[in-house]
Amino acid sequence: MGNSAPLHGLTVLELGHSVAAPFAGLILADLGARVIKIENPMTGDYARGWGPPFHKEDATVFHALNRGKESITLDFSDPGQLAVLKRLMLDADAVIQNLRPGLLKKFGVDFEDVRTQSPGLIWCDIGAFGKTGPLSSKLGYDPLAQASTGIMSVTGEVNRPPVRVGVSLVDMGSGMWAVIGMLSALFERTKSNKGAHIATSLFETGLSWMTMPLAAHAVSGEVRKPYGSGLAEIVPYQAFEASDGWVMIAAGNDKLFKKLCQGLPGLDALGSDPRFSLNRDRVTRRHELLPQIEAAIAVMTVAEVGAALDGVGVPNCPLLTIDKVWTHPQTEAVGILTEADGYKWVGMPFTIDDARPTSGGIAPALGAHNETIRQEC
Repeated sequence: MGNSAPLHGLTVLELGHSVAAPFAGLILADLGARVIKIENPMTGDYARGWGPPFHKEDATVFHALNRGKESITLDFSDPGQLAVLKRLMLDADAVIQNLRPGLLKKFGVDFEDVRTQSPGLIWCDIGAFGKTGPLSSKLGYDPLAQASTGIMSVTGEVNRPPVRVGVSLVDMGSGMWAVIGMLSALFERTKSNKGAHIATSLFETGLSWMTMPLAAHAVSGEVRKPYGSGLAEIVPYQAFEASDGWVMIAAGNDKLFKKLCQGLPGLDALGSDPRFSLNRDRVTRRHELLPQIEAAIAVMTVAEVGAALDGVGVPNCPLLTIDKVWTHPQTEAVGILTEADGYKWVGMPFTIDDARPTSGGIAPALGAHNETIRQEC
């Protein structure tokens, strides 16, 4: 988006590794900010080694999360390089960090001290379990947050081993919350010229994703169990197996349930059965209802189910594997894939005036911008 990008002219330091802080940095870079990534000269971002597959010696995970950034390596134990870090902080508009608790203070870097010298600085901490409490100093990754916030307890199937959500939704969600907090602080700074201290964590993000199950427990005392592809509150709202694959059906209200019964062969009587007319009754009688829907779908192909339900206006879609998603015409149509470094990557999931924000850049090699950035200091 060039000079017209919303955050053009802002400089953000990313003292980040793995997923959460790098994802936040990716969003800011695509919105036009200059994002300078500070890395350990020996190891770099841990995600550089999270492969295979690899591209240009770094894991594709790293490339996916770090496009459009600059990389400088700094050894905090070296006084001269630590001075470079402090200089960069004073010149930056914002800092994002998800280093282990206490690491920066160990080397004499404290937010309050930096803020005294740079009152307009926006500082964002992304922690594992929050900045206070008995687990505040505990190290953490996405699966630990999924486990400790109850997400894994409602994921998968009952009486089966625990299953984590297959993507790092807590890490990436934390990065999103960090950006939301930083953008609100940037807006406030335009009025007050004052910076802010933003803090979020994987634990808090996991709890926010559990808003509905936790609310149900608060009201009823119910401890939710997993429903596979389904949902505790709505029936039918899950994947069903057709003769040649799976189809996801979301009959999210009573009218849609009746339409589903009209659209699928042999289910007309089910749609007029008073035992299932209301969603609350379908939820409590799911074990009576679902086998009948399953039997009707089992003899149909995915395409036949889709055509039948589309014909009566019931939300549905086939379950697609990654290769099918990659080549799906809708993926191409929305224009979310961005080309960089000879490959296509997933860009930001929104547009601004019909243009998708993107830095257009590639992920930096470790220390690729050491000389240019140090010359600026």
